[in-house]
Amino acid sequence: MISEKGKESLLQFGEHLRNLRVSKNLSYRQMSLLCNVDHANIRRIEQGKVNPTLLTIEELSLGLDVHPSELLNYKNLEGRP
Repeated sequence: MISEKGKESLLQFGEHLRNLRVSKNLSYRQMSLLCNVDHANIRRIEQGKVNPTLLTIEELSLGLDVHPSELLNYKNLEGRP
C-alpha cells in the first residue's frame, strides 16, 4: 500500500514527465515508440497511477533524450516541497 506522501510523489513525478513530453511535442504514441514503453502505461504514470520501475525510468529518459536524473528531479521544481 502506498502512503499519502508516496501518492503525492507519484503525482508530482507524473506531472513532471508530462511536462517534459509535451515540451518535446510528443504524443503518447510517439513517446511510446521512442522509449519502448506502452503508451497506456505512459499515460498511467503521468496520472500518478503507476509506480515506474528503475528500468522504466531509464527507458523514459532515453525516449525523452534526458538523463534519468532529470526525470527524478521533479521535487526540485519551483513551488514543490
